[in-house]
Amino acid sequence: MESGAIVGAEVEMKPYRVGILGATGLVGQRLIERLAAHPWLRIAAVAASERSAGRSFADAVSWRLPSEMPVTVGALNVRPCRVEEMQDCDLVFSALDTAIAAETEPHFAAAGIPVVSNSSAFRQDEDVPLVVPEVNASHLALLDDVQKRNGGGFIVTNPNCSTTGLVLAMAPLYRQFGLDRIVVTTMQAVSGAGIEGPRAFEMLDNVVPYIPGEEEKIELEMGKILGAIDGGRVRRADLAVSAHCHRVATTDGHLEAVSVGLASRAGAEEVIAALEGFRGEIEGEDLPSATAPAIVVRRENDRPQPRLDRDAGGGMTVVVGRVRPCPVLDFKIEVLSHNTVRGAAGGTLLNAELLVARGRIARRDSA
Repeated sequence: MESGAIVGAEVEMKPYRVGILGATGLVGQRLIERLAAHPWLRIAAVAASERSAGRSFADAVSWRLPSEMPVTVGALNVRPCRVEEMQDCDLVFSALDTAIAAETEPHFAAAGIPVVSNSSAFRQDEDVPLVVPEVNASHLALLDDVQKRNGGGFIVTNPNCSTTGLVLAMAPLYRQFGLDRIVVTTMQAVSGAGIEGPRAFEMLDNVVPYIPGEEEKIELEMGKILGAIDGGRVRRADLAVSAHCHRVATTDGHLEAVSVGLASRAGAEEVIAALEGFRGEIEGEDLPSATAPAIVVRRENDRPQPRLDRDAGGGMTVVVGRVRPCPVLDFKIEVLSHNTVRGAAGGTLLNAELLVARGRIARRDSA
């Protein structure tokens, strides 16, 4: 671990060198887009499958974002996703599919290279922090023993894209009133399925009421993120969560219809005040990707909407609306977040910034 990484709100002038595993995928592309002019981090390496390795990134990738591919990244040669190929990186971002991440990420952590992951492979492991910085930055304490054991290496991950927006919206209510039950119905954009997602023919005039693994991820991840550190482990929040997940024909932006049961009584204006007044655990740390406020409440009857609201705060702000009484639980709320930004690449990048700001990333000597 490197001491003195941040002085006040400023990072040392020399940027940290980062590698991106799974760089040709949609989340990898979003990471490249957001790292292109980053003040703290510089892309040193891009890595992907063996079929892409050895080619220039520009030749290997099918660029799907409206922004232009950074010329400097396009000129990089794609490397294999192997530890020996990434020794010149201070940390790596993982945008790998779950099965590949499960095999690959531990090798990097064991070799002393921190892994900041978007994969679900290790989210429920006891010594892997599952972090949304505004909500549970304190969970980085789980890394104390891991970093000593691995010479600075570890895995930190962000949650499922739908969990991220939901837990940010629920955190202020959990803190102020307590939560007993959450029932959530998601309407998830096609970009959440990645480049190889459903074809237009499958989505036009249609809603798909099943996304493999999504409901289970939301139901498991909420309790861990809202839990507290106790004896070097996370004591999960005592919270019942039921999720119904649907794929819908929007490009970006996951909309969630949420019913919540509070542990103590509150009025609608008190709930709105709690949401609008939310100040997260990273307030004052000036992380480049953080937005203030992290939650925006819309009072119009027909907001939030994906097309109108997904880019709030550069895609990092969660937009909440239609806070109203629920005849079954206590309140009904609509929650919108940008799935490939806040729920994926942007959330992963924010985790890396938190690690840098708190002195958990060391500069490595190139092998």
